[in-house]
Amino acid sequence: MWPRLQEGGDEAYPTVQVMLQVPQLPLLAEGKSYHCAFGSQARPATRQDSWVRCLALSPDQVPPSPEGKDHVTVELSVMFEDVLVVAVGFAFYDCSAVALLAPSAPCTACVSSPWGCHWCPRSHCCITGGSCPTGEVTIYNQNASVGGPRGSQVCPRLGAVKGSPLVPVGVEVTLDLEAHNLNLLGVPLPRLRCVLEVGRGLVEVEASPGGPYRLQCGPHAYDFGASAPQLRAPVYVTVGERWHLDTPSGLHVMLYDCSVGRPDCSRCRAASPALGCQWCPPGCQHHRLCPPGGAPPSCPAPFIHQVHPLSGPPEGGLLLTIAGSDLGQRFEDVAGTVRVAGRPCLPDPARYRLAAQIVCQVPPAEGGVSGPVEVAVGDQPPGVSIQHFTYQDPQLWELHPRIGPVAGGTQVTVTGEELATGPDVAVFLGDLPCSLVEPPAPGTLVCLTTGGTLGEAPLRVQFGKVLRHLTGGGGFHYAPNPNITWAWPRSSFCGGGRIIQAAGTNLDVPQQPRLVAVLELPTTSTLPPGRCKKGCPGVLPDASEPCTLVGSLLECGTTCSAASPALLLCPSPAVPPHSRLRELLFQLDGLHMPFAGPGGGPFTYAPDPRLHWPPGAPPVLKPGMLLHLEGEGLTLGTSKEEVVARVGAGLCVVKTLTPTHLYCEPPPVPPGSLQPAPFVVEMGHVQVVLGPVHYEAEPPPGLPPGAQAGLGVGATALVLVVVLLILMYRRKSKQALQEYKKVLVQLENLEVSVGDQCRKEFTDLMTEMTDLGGQLEAAGIPFLDYGAYALRAFFPGPGGGPGAWPPHHEGRSPALEQGLAQLSGLLNNRTFLLTLVHTLEAQASLSRRERLRAASLLGLGLGGRLELLTDVLAVLLGELVQHQAQRPPRLLLRRTETMVEKLLTDWLSVCLYPYLREVAGEPLYLLYRAIRWQVDEGPVDAVTGRARRTLSEAWLLREDVGSRPLTLRVLPPPTNPPGLTPARVLDTDTVGQAKEKILEQLYKGLPHAQRPPAHSLDLEWRSGVAGHLTLSDLDVTSVTHNQWKRLNTLQHYKVPDGATVALIPRLHNDSPTESCQTPLSGDNAPTLEDGEEGGIHLWHLEKPPEELEGPGQVARHGSREREGATAIPEIYLTRLLSTKGMLHPFVEGALRVILPVGCPPPLPVKFLFDLLDELAARHGLAEPDTLRSWKNNSLLLRFWVRVVRDPRMLLDVRVPPSVDASLGVVAQTLMDACAAPAQHQVGRDSPVNKLLYAREIPRYRELVDRYYAEVRQAPPVTYQEMNAALTKMSQLSVDLDCSGALLELYEYVRLCHDQLVAALEAEPAGQKQQLGARLQQAAALLDNKVTDL
Repeated sequence: MWPRLQEGGDEAYPTVQVMLQVPQLPLLAEGKSYHCAFGSQARPATRQDSWVRCLALSPDQVPPSPEGKDHVTVELSVMFEDVLVVAVGFAFYDCSAVALLAPSAPCTACVSSPWGCHWCPRSHCCITGGSCPTGEVTIYNQNASVGGPRGSQVCPRLGAVKGSPLVPVGVEVTLDLEAHNLNLLGVPLPRLRCVLEVGRGLVEVEASPGGPYRLQCGPHAYDFGASAPQLRAPVYVTVGERWHLDTPSGLHVMLYDCSVGRPDCSRCRAASPALGCQWCPPGCQHHRLCPPGGAPPSCPAPFIHQVHPLSGPPEGGLLLTIAGSDLGQRFEDVAGTVRVAGRPCLPDPARYRLAAQIVCQVPPAEGGVSGPVEVAVGDQPPGVSIQHFTYQDPQLWELHPRIGPVAGGTQVTVTGEELATGPDVAVFLGDLPCSLVEPPAPGTLVCLTTGGTLGEAPLRVQFGKVLRHLTGGGGFHYAPNPNITWAWPRSSFCGGGRIIQAAGTNLDVPQQPRLVAVLELPTTSTLPPGRCKKGCPGVLPDASEPCTLVGSLLECGTTCSAASPALLLCPSPAVPPHSRLRELLFQLDGLHMPFAGPGGGPFTYAPDPRLHWPPGAPPVLKPGMLLHLEGEGLTLGTSKEEVVARVGAGLCVVKTLTPTHLYCEPPPVPPGSLQPAPFVVEMGHVQVVLGPVHYEAEPPPGLPPGAQAGLGVGATALVLVVVLLILMYRRKSKQALQEYKKVLVQLENLEVSVGDQCRKEFTDLMTEMTDLGGQLEAAGIPFLDYGAYALRAFFPGPGGGPGAWPPHHEGRSPALEQGLAQLSGLLNNRTFLLTLVHTLEAQASLSRRERLRAASLLGLGLGGRLELLTDVLAVLLGELVQHQAQRPPRLLLRRTETMVEKLLTDWLSVCLYPYLREVAGEPLYLLYRAIRWQVDEGPVDAVTGRARRTLSEAWLLREDVGSRPLTLRVLPPPTNPPGLTPARVLDTDTVGQAKEKILEQLYKGLPHAQRPPAHSLDLEWRSGVAGHLTLSDLDVTSVTHNQWKRLNTLQHYKVPDGATVALIPRLHNDSPTESCQTPLSGDNAPTLEDGEEGGIHLWHLEKPPEELEGPGQVARHGSREREGATAIPEIYLTRLLSTKGMLHPFVEGALRVILPVGCPPPLPVKFLFDLLDELAARHGLAEPDTLRSWKNNSLLLRFWVRVVRDPRMLLDVRVPPSVDASLGVVAQTLMDACAAPAQHQVGRDSPVNKLLYAREIPRYRELVDRYYAEVRQAPPVTYQEMNAALTKMSQLSVDLDCSGALLELYEYVRLCHDQLVAALEAEPAGQKQQLGARLQQAAALLDNKVTDL
């Protein structure tokens, strides 16, 4: 299509027609026509053959041109009604804008434009078509076909500068410029002015023609007032008041100042002759400014300002720099005239700077020679320096220290004499540089080693090109890097000074070990930049090194000392009380190790303690009295052994330290001569002065004689009474003594038992951690596939998920298939989903369980359309928050009572499945395996389920059961590789427990569903060739006593260590022994219905105490140890602490992935938390506790507690009841961390399970708050990112067959069919999309009915 303009119409209102050639333009029916559209503005059109004529827009209808453009392009379309036939870009141009966009050459731009514009030189305007006003020459466009001048070559314009473009400042000069076609400007010529852009100002000078092709700028003395030697000044000519004559690009003159950059005579005379500079004391000037006779015939003698360096080695070769003035006008002037200390110094021509600098190579000389530097130029006397150059012979005497880590960073000091020789001093250890940390001193060099290799590195120091070695040889020894494997304690007060013990290897290698705290200051901090001396109030003077402000971070450190190669002692640094600890580092010379690395958890700072006397005045000390103090947070950063209390100069021995109380035993007499004595408590560098302490005055030395006589008589009578009482109670005392001895023996036995038990548990804690880590790493992670995970997550509990639905070829009817497809299509509709949820929630006939199941069915059906589910969930959550506004807002999402809350649970389960598989799955599985390992390592009662190693008090085995580990050699099943497999069991294990442990070790890493069940196998003990014995929990050899039958154990069968066993298929799977595998307790213990009076009870390791007696008999206890154990069963609570200590790293690891502080949060978590923040802000709920409660309820309590509590949701594993109980304690700990401090108050009467992790709860709660804060500060999730992630997660549900879920969901839809149809018909969107009719059609197909719809 080609457009063509045609002008027409009358003269007052000219009309422009646009002609477009459109080949193969179809013919229209009669009465139909095409029309044109300029953008959105329509115009009528007429057709003639293949041409279409359109009426162009009027000037007021044309849109404005874009900024910086001389035209605007609109789309010109040929249309038939609303159908686009063809379109092309059409330009509307403005000739006046062409000139405005080229202010330096308007005429050239106008006549060179593609629009056909012409130039009027006298009126200085660019016109469209036609000619200039009468009497004025028109310069036509270069593309015009009319006669007359045309093109840019006939424009009035400037050429180059005639003559030299150099213009001296301060001298009146005239500028000549080349000019062309000035006659076209008219007669007489308009006013012309030359304009120079000098710096930021303009200098205007009148201009006039100076002949043909010449324009002369009037005389003027220019000055640019800058410190530069020259300045480039652009030049142009104005016509009239504001117009520019066309000027070539880059037209300029160069202003210069002779006095700048030429401070002496030599440099002035060395300037280019074209500049005309001349030395006219006291400076360099243009020759026209120098008065006659003011220029001297020659330059003065050289003058030396500075010599560097002032010393060098006797071998010479050093480059000496001489700075001064009049040091020659060229290099040849000084090539052989420089002397140093009377010896010739050869100058370097490459480094010579005219008249200002000479660099020469110093010749060799004897050590100690000294003298000035001399430079002679021509016949002038030589210039002599005030400074003297000295030849020095440096010597290296000693190196300290001589050992450091391979990582480098060790500060070493080289001692000697004349070490500050020359400008370039470099220290090397072997081939590695040692970086100087301070300028060389005459007697010392201090440098920092770089990383090297193990072994000796000789010392060498390079002075310029001269090397020196250590006197007597030797050098620096690179030793293996230090390594810290354990550090304790992990807390300190802000005041610092607590001794941190770090254990490891090679800790004596670093020469300057330091412990540095890197802190984030609060935004309101007003600390000055640089160094701050004291970090906390209460810091002892000079107790800590100064803190350094590095950027926005504050670094506070202390110097450590190595007690041995394996132990490092570091005082904790003092820190400001309101700062936030980012990290604590061990700086071991060049090796930096974070404190969180060795040994596990992070380091924390606690506020400085507060101490005060109890209510009342300070006490008056009496003999044997303890001093009592009250306070807050006394144990957060210290222990009893670290606290130092002083009474005057004497020591008050600390006896007890609790978080709120301190008891110490003062000296029996006042120390020193001070009375009262000052009392001071020191905790590291924290010093608390509590004022004076008074000692009770001593009683008088004697009594009066009368008082003494009365006292004697009274004492005699008292003795007689005491003797009489002793005689009266002698008989009963003997009986009491016998009872006392009996109790004493029991207490001694109890003490021995408790001590042995504690030592044994501690030994297990320290020796079995390594074995535990190896066992966990050997097995794989049996994750459930997504389908099984979704069913367990959506449908927990005994009900399970929807039943399996047969595929099409096994009985599905086409009508049913079509109905399910239509129902699935309705679920893709947002309006239908919202209406369905609202309708089901309003059904009073549905129970809470039925509504929640319907929500899970709906979530399962939408698993492949997570974007839609997310959108609907956001709307429903907003409605839930609005409804909750009538009730306490903190209760939102606390319980799963509505379909919305159940959908939120299912949405989190689906969206966090990738995070579980990729990040959280391994730590959670390690936690489960660690607990399983710990439980199996100790005795477990097969009947009650109680275990020696557990975290739950209710499931703790409160019996002192002696057990011995056995290693059985298990014959492999046919599917395993040949060879005996060792299996670790206990001799107290029942046969069923032994089978479970053997299966666990035979099929390590295999999912539980793929293992053979234990009840289908028998355990056979094989000895020799023909010795086969099948072991069973119950058989004829089982021991029965008083209606209690004990389960058979390996100890019962006397199975030895190293015995060979095999698992064989059970022939008759009807043994009653499997009933004992379900733990029961008390009256619910399993029974065998063959007893005379109510059956026989089964037991394994413990029986209820009341059952130890037979009817009418007195209880008989087995032994004195058993009596002590059952008398005080609480002594075994130490086992909880032992198990907690062994499981601590695995609990911490699980919490790190549940609350990944310092890592980007998962996208679903960020999206959910931002949504909750937005809903809270929308409804004016600004309380932080409310938002924290919502986030706790929606994420931690709703999802993570459930995942921790039940690993079978994610993993294909078996969870025994004893393991389940310990997992419940960990889950309860996570729940307690979510609770507000006021809701989690523990005391002496609190449950043991809560007390177990009471000390960790505040730290875990702070971890929760930090995680929430980091999620809130993370960059917001865009809808594109969220939709991309949801689309990727939706792919997991592609292979799931949701037909069963859809069919069961339809049962709920059918219950409210009429109400749902009515609600859909009432919705405008439902009416438009006919959702009610589509639902009825789907219902008819699913109900196998016929409809006319």
